Amino acid sequence: MPSQEELFDAVDALLEGEPRLPSPAERARLREAAGVTQARLAAALKSTPQTVKNWENGRSEPRPPRLQAYLRLLDGWAERYPAPAAAPVPGSAPVPEAFTGPVEQPAEPAPVAVAAAPDPVVKAPVEVAGPSATSRRPARKAAPQTPADPRFPHGPLVVLDGDGSAYGVDGIVLDCPATTIAQLVEWTLKESGLGTPRLNRNGKDSDPLVVLTAAAAVRLGLPARLEGHEQRRSLRLEDDHRVVTQLAKAKWKLTQRGFGPWARIYRPAQAGQRQCVQLAVLSWDALDARSWPGVAEMGPAEVARVLVTYAARVITPRGSTATSGLELMTALRPPTRAVKNETTGAWESAYNPGSLGTEPMDPAPPEAPAEHPAAQGWTGGFLDEEAFQWVRDPQLLSDEECLLPYAVGLDLNTAFLAAAARLVVGLSAPDHFHAPKFNKKIPGSWLVDLSGIELDPRLPSPFTPSGQRPTGPAWYQTHTLAYAQELGHDVTPIEAFLRRETGAYLDPWHDRLKTAYADTLADVGVTADLDDRQFLAAMEHHKNVDPGMAAVLTAIKATVKGGIGKLRERPQGRHYRDGERWPALERPTWRPDIRAAVIAKARVNMHRKMANVAKVTGRYPLGVLSDCVVYASPGPSPLDFLPYTTSGKPLPGAFRLGTTPGLAKLEGVQEMAWAVDLMEKGLNPARHIKGGDAVTDEGE
Repeated sequence: MPSQEELFDAVDALLEGEPRLPSPAERARLREAAGVTQARLAAALKSTPQTVKNWENGRSEPRPPRLQAYLRLLDGWAERYPAPAAAPVPGSAPVPEAFTGPVEQPAEPAPVAVAAAPDPVVKAPVEVAGPSATSRRPARKAAPQTPADPRFPHGPLVVLDGDGSAYGVDGIVLDCPATTIAQLVEWTLKESGLGTPRLNRNGKDSDPLVVLTAAAAVRLGLPARLEGHEQRRSLRLEDDHRVVTQLAKAKWKLTQRGFGPWARIYRPAQAGQRQCVQLAVLSWDALDARSWPGVAEMGPAEVARVLVTYAARVITPRGSTATSGLELMTALRPPTRAVKNETTGAWESAYNPGSLGTEPMDPAPPEAPAEHPAAQGWTGGFLDEEAFQWVRDPQLLSDEECLLPYAVGLDLNTAFLAAAARLVVGLSAPDHFHAPKFNKKIPGSWLVDLSGIELDPRLPSPFTPSGQRPTGPAWYQTHTLAYAQELGHDVTPIEAFLRRETGAYLDPWHDRLKTAYADTLADVGVTADLDDRQFLAAMEHHKNVDPGMAAVLTAIKATVKGGIGKLRERPQGRHYRDGERWPALERPTWRPDIRAAVIAKARVNMHRKMANVAKVTGRYPLGVLSDCVVYASPGPSPLDFLPYTTSGKPLPGAFRLGTTPGLAKLEGVQEMAWAVDLMEKGLNPARHIKGGDAVTDEGE
């Protein structure tokens, strides 16, 4: 008969649970991603190749002590080679929600796993507008989804209309009986089956989103519009509004942002389960028309199709596209992970390698904006890594250029996203060095004098956003100085602020957004297999093929620019006073040095392409704005002046047309006389062709 101590040990073992491995298919994927053969893995684990093969096809499972060693290896590979799909790895080790790192609201509770609940009434699916007959490829599913999660059978979000119909994924319509916001929150958490699984095994599930039409807002006791003297995004319900007091009476809380166009309603976590719902009010301009063109005017079913597609390919929206871009970084690189204490056997929170951690980090003084407390009293100059805003001196125009009939604008597809690819950035605090030797592999800020470098004045200087020649020592990001070296110039730093710990923090962010961009372009008929003429023709009409997917495409591009801009979010709001810290400084993702690295690399990439075009064709730009460059052309198409090889292929290193981030598309065409007239007035033709698009949105 077993003793009481033996029985207790057995029960404790059951409570603790066995380590859980990823699915067999995921095990094989991770090994292949690492470039390790089954034979090599078997040798490392003192086993046989056949045994490893059995583990990867599900015929058998490893046993201790190989189980713990195998799991540790898979965990390490999973950090380096995250799955391309957004769904979590099935069967992965459970991560206690209490140990997932905060994203933006540290006071909020941990994620909730939606338990089995009474099924809501589901109405017949609603037909929504899809791609028109002019699409170059078959219409896709109305709202592409990640693999279904049984906890969230009805997808990430619904759009609620005034009659209680809640439109969701794949055209389903749920019946929502709620007549107050408090009832809506209860229904969403207990009955709707809404939510999104985490994008990283160490992250957290996305909270359900309910989007309210104007009619639904009124039905739930909200005003149809928010009125006031402040900017629309800053408007909030008053604290004594009936809806706010009803929520407080029901023990629901609002974040510090209050009840505005995007409202987060939650209760403190219970038993490690999160109770939080995101609301967006369409008639309060929750969807900015610049990022979501035409979506607010669509019917609720079509709004649902658009937002569900964005949620499946990017992330469930949590505010502006800028906020969503920043949230995506953290969702893909969570700041913490759960590790097991070998002594106590308990799960503990630990730093997640490759992330930015949980604590905010002050920048080096030259990296900070002038109003940052770290810059107070600093007189050594500031980093000025911004995108190009340059126009050529009209006196440098040749007669041949002036006689050409057209000015053609080229725009690089998501240029900042392309610059984020394989970008090594600092993960630790900056250290100060005097007279260091320049190393292009170390991210940081360097004080260097590049004023003695002579360059062709028909091209912008690659070292300044204005394109003007530097006038003395200035601070530069590593990529700018690496390009100076590439051009054959000596780089001798005077001092530098450098980071010892580095990593490709933005890699998963880049990969997910690149895939989302390509998939959405394909939905509107612009595919990677088109030749240059077909590509230009498809781009000319892509917005008319499927306006909903065209809006998703715009939102993805805004997510890229806004997410990069939020890394250096400036103070905003009427209550800010000079010299004070502002809320954005308290998050680990306030990293102006990372923003500077992305923009410096994008600017260098743009200059390299312009220099290569000039070298081969003798053509020089008329003006550059951010990711748009304008050339004089004998015809209205980029094909009339871009360099091609004798076999008809685009010249490597120059501007190329295509769907990939960093490749170009036609932005616009004007008469050359129009461009010359602007240049003589000191105006940039690229700005007018591009429409004055901002480089990045540093606020929200």
